[in-house]
Amino acid sequence: MRIVIVGAGEVGRHLCQQLSLEDHDVVLIDRNVDHLRRIERDLNILAIHGNGASAKTLEQADVSKADLFIAVTDIDEVNLISCILAKEYGVIRRIARVKNQEYLLASSPLNEHRLGIDLIINPDHAMAQEILRMSQISEAFEVVDFAHGEVVFVGYQIKEGNPACGITLAELRDLRTLYKYVVVAIVREGKTIIPRGSDLIHPGDRIYLVINRKDMGAVEDLLNLRSRAPKKVFIVGGGQVGCLVARGFEEKKVDVYLVEKNALKCEALAESLARTVVLNFDGLDARELTSEGIDTADLFIAVTNGDTTNILASLLGKHHGAKRCITRISRPDFIPLLGKLGIDVALSSRLVAANMILRFVRRGAILSVATLLGSDAEVVEYVISERWVYLDKALKAIDFPQGAVVGAVIRTKEVIIPSGDTMLRAGDRLVIFSMKKAVSKVERFLTS
Repeated sequence: MRIVIVGAGEVGRHLCQQLSLEDHDVVLIDRNVDHLRRIERDLNILAIHGNGASAKTLEQADVSKADLFIAVTDIDEVNLISCILAKEYGVIRRIARVKNQEYLLASSPLNEHRLGIDLIINPDHAMAQEILRMSQISEAFEVVDFAHGEVVFVGYQIKEGNPACGITLAELRDLRTLYKYVVVAIVREGKTIIPRGSDLIHPGDRIYLVINRKDMGAVEDLLNLRSRAPKKVFIVGGGQVGCLVARGFEEKKVDVYLVEKNALKCEALAESLARTVVLNFDGLDARELTSEGIDTADLFIAVTNGDTTNILASLLGKHHGAKRCITRISRPDFIPLLGKLGIDVALSSRLVAANMILRFVRRGAILSVATLLGSDAEVVEYVISERWVYLDKALKAIDFPQGAVVGAVIRTKEVIIPSGDTMLRAGDRLVIFSMKKAVSKVERFLTS
């Protein structure tokens, strides 16, 4: 597929990296020569210097031959105009990233339907949704739903003293007759391992499991983990993300305390939020946090516009008793480091938005996909074609590409956590954990 991307920032770079790895023909347009040179040096793409909202530049990129057009610069107007131009050149699918939330409203004269754009993504809205989703499983640092929520892909960190430490996956598998789950990967010291039965679980390991949702509580008990939805939440940062997250928690009847040091913002927040307690002080003020009861908080969320403030506020909140923290950062390369500091979940607005775009791009045989933040792996949901050459064969007889493992099979309304004897049939949906470099091989294998 030929894909034209406008914008060589963090979102554009992430999209180029993922899509070029999958052997798509990627063209990147940006006005910053240095950004283009760095990306072109590292990736197999065609870089074009110019304005993505210019017809001349788009013609230089042969946009009329594109199957997909994605505009993700930091300027809303450039993204929208370039998508409108791409439509005139006959590009069938178009995606734009916008910061102004008015474009998301159905009543707006410039919403995605009226502009003829297939998907408009707002990074703040996407980030708020991700935070609310992650908050519901308190022990997990990664949660992805598949098969309309019937199957959950979840990541847990195994801490010192956990009874799972020192036992092999084969020993865990002996208990699996009671519950439906499979360990599909272990991340140890930054390295992703596709595990075998003889592999031991070590303290500090991040393990990824595919679980039948109804068995989730039992599996957490088995691993000495127990998730609870938060009852009391502190949010530091009264910007767009903080306000959206507070409103989402209000709907769930959660006690919310929103900390913002700007007095004028506090007044506006107090008017727009119904049940949230709005507090006017600096989120790095330990005395104020303590006096407001941070020690009884189930969740601490830092979503200011500063990475340093968010990291320090999260560490401060945890130090003074908050059970868990979610931290917003702009630099995704920091994500692997923050877990070692004690931060439970780190989210990058840019990567959250990029992953939403990737889920839209990979439609067809691929039903959904999730890129795991801070790792070199993805989880993909495929549907098996009736023409697949390996139909009605057991998994153990199928030579899947190296670096990929089947975590679940969904057949009609049945969720199957597979063994080597599981037979695959036409129409089955497979939830597959795969290293990024193997995703394109897996897709070709499943369409063979």
